[in-house]
Amino acid sequence: MLAEMRIQGLGVIEDALLELHPGFTVVTGETGAGKTMVVTGLHLLSGGRAEVSKVRTGTLKAFVEGRFTLTGAEAASRIVTDAGADIDEDGSVIALRSVAVDGRSRAHLGGRSVPVGVLADLSEQVIAVHGQNDQLRLLRPAEQRAVIDRFAGDAVAEPLQTYREIRDEWLAVITELAERSSRSRELAQQADLLRHGLTEIDAVAPEPGEDVELTEQIKRLAAVDELRASATEAHNAVSGSADGDPDAPGALGLVGEAVRRLSTAEDAVLRDLVPRLEEASVLLSDAGAELGGYIESLDADPALLEKVLARQADLKRLTRKYAADVDGVLAWAEDARLRLSTMDTSEEALAELAARRDELAQKLTGYAAEVSAARGKAAAELATAITAELSGLAMGQAEIEVTVEQRPAEHGDRQALTLDGRAVHAGPDGIDDVELLLRAHDGAPALPVHKAASGGELSRVMLAIEVVLAHADTVQTLVFDEVDAGVGGRAAVEIGRRLARLARTHQVLVVTHLPQVAAYADQHLVVDKGTSGGVTRSGVKTLEQPERVRELARMLAGMDGTETGRAHAEELLAAAESDKKAPVKRPKRGGKKNKTNG
Repeated sequence: MLAEMRIQGLGVIEDALLELHPGFTVVTGETGAGKTMVVTGLHLLSGGRAEVSKVRTGTLKAFVEGRFTLTGAEAASRIVTDAGADIDEDGSVIALRSVAVDGRSRAHLGGRSVPVGVLADLSEQVIAVHGQNDQLRLLRPAEQRAVIDRFAGDAVAEPLQTYREIRDEWLAVITELAERSSRSRELAQQADLLRHGLTEIDAVAPEPGEDVELTEQIKRLAAVDELRASATEAHNAVSGSADGDPDAPGALGLVGEAVRRLSTAEDAVLRDLVPRLEEASVLLSDAGAELGGYIESLDADPALLEKVLARQADLKRLTRKYAADVDGVLAWAEDARLRLSTMDTSEEALAELAARRDELAQKLTGYAAEVSAARGKAAAELATAITAELSGLAMGQAEIEVTVEQRPAEHGDRQALTLDGRAVHAGPDGIDDVELLLRAHDGAPALPVHKAASGGELSRVMLAIEVVLAHADTVQTLVFDEVDAGVGGRAAVEIGRRLARLARTHQVLVVTHLPQVAAYADQHLVVDKGTSGGVTRSGVKTLEQPERVRELARMLAGMDGTETGRAHAEELLAAAESDKKAPVKRPKRGGKKNKTNG
């Protein structure tokens, strides 16, 4: 969870420290005070896009620093350690994001500089931010399908992963088959050129590094007399002359004589040198033997030189045409053989590809059907859960339906599968279109949720979805940015009650303007704006009970200066506290069925 967050130089906030409760924390403040900067800071800390316009005027950089507690969060801890960062002994890690006025952005984790993407990966495991923009995004078909997939968990995720892998191979085979069929003449010409090159290379049969070896051999054969003379003189210097001249014993003989003399010396210091000289004698003996072998290997045969030069010429013909050296020629040949394997346009090859395509299509159809069935089952359960939540949000007559329908393939669709006698489109996320429908009351038609719901109802629907998904999500910290917009009265109380219930299993941070919601918080933070010397500054402070009563009274239509307002605020707090202590009661369903179409 997020234990604390510090914001410096962001928007109207000069410097603010937020110490967050492990349960329900609420952030309030007057319009324009900078409440949204709290959420902006969280977005930055989560690896979101940095906006220079958010940097406080007169400040060179904006900083957002957060301390995350990772106890029990194995995936998040692994991300931190993989990035080379350190986790403190108490199981926490500090993340830092800075944004400069020139647009540069930096990220740090556990005291180490890391790519911004690392913060994004970490935030996916520990924090989820829900705002009004997220409500609009959830109305898109792709996002609604993602909602079902998250709710279904492994029942969809596992077959969907296999589906995507098979689909990639299936599409590759389809593309290759189409290319071979449409470009058969061009591919045949290219194949002839490649076969000609391979025939020419195979006729010479070069070996790796052979051109370099031949160059050295030619140099040696061309200078054989000079090399023999040099090697002979070196051999004589090491081993002595071949005629055994006692006046030229060589280094080996001289070292042997030194060993004989020192071996009989009366001084132990001199005798201690004998092993080292004997070691030198062994090395000299080896060097002399190698020199002798080299001299014997030298061959002044002109015919051999001519043969080597001819071989070099053969290799040069290849290197002029195919690569800079023999190793490059061999690499070209290997690539040519690989390309040839994909250029076979014979009827047999095309039939084999078509059979492979059909085999993959059959497998793909099976996994597509499995994913679709799992979504259908999850859709029914999700609709039931959301409808139950709406019942507790003063929308007792409303009913959610989640439809899962297989998308029909259009004429000529290359990504079409046949399922139960129908042609369906096999997209990257499966064959399903998903839509959330809302029936506002008995007898009302089921319409897309954004058409059937008012602004306040849409907020409640989105909150119900988020509450339901929270129970299916492993993210510990949930942030809600004014998801209660357009809501008031009893519905606002129910929202506060739902968020408090959610805080029993998650850390919840809510930015709100509703006193009914704020009353349910375990901790109340207020963003307070002030002006000094013509400069507007905002800070964040934690409210104690008397201050909290005044803030709730202010939120009650500016009644902070009246006894009535304070009494109403105290009443709200008392009622919320009583609600929080009461056992959780699940609202009953209205006996209606939620439909899925598969």
